[in-house]
Amino acid sequence: MSRPLATIRGLVNLGITHVVGIPDNSSGALFDEVVRHPTIRLVTVTREGEAFALATGLWLGGASPLVVIQNTGLLESGDSLRGTAVRAAAPIPMLITGRGYAKMERAGLTPDTPLTLDLLTRADVDSVALLTEPTLTAWGIPFVRCSGADEPVAAVASAVMDAREHSRPTAVVMLRELA
Repeated sequence: MSRPLATIRGLVNLGITHVVGIPDNSSGALFDEVVRHPTIRLVTVTREGEAFALATGLWLGGASPLVVIQNTGLLESGDSLRGTAVRAAAPIPMLITGRGYAKMERAGLTPDTPLTLDLLTRADVDSVALLTEPTLTAWGIPFVRCSGADEPVAAVASAVMDAREHSRPTAVVMLRELA
């Protein structure tokens, strides 16, 4: 069974009713499986900020959505995430694909490297990877990283359960391919 299909089966078992977001190179295969799935509905948006407004509305209507976006889109969606999902204490789990993490690793950096202007302006580093986790922390959104041998379905399940248990948005920063 393909990893995206296994992820979809995991989402069904978790009661996810909608996947809301924008596909990228890392999440495209998952979106392709959602399109073919008979019970999970796909809601694509034009901007990532829309994903949180729509997901919160779906939750208010009794649905159980999962937001899937790239980390660049996470930064774009800050006001919508803060002003809707966080403020409403909506249990919205997020799967955030991690653009720039491999480049950061090749440069000998980690997500815990202290941010400096020199670091954020280096040509060999994609600053979005450096900013993703501090941004989630600043917004009070708990997250886990899923990389290497970590199982994507287990990571997403952890985020879904945490979101529901604590009535808050939670995130998985996906540092590995889903396909």
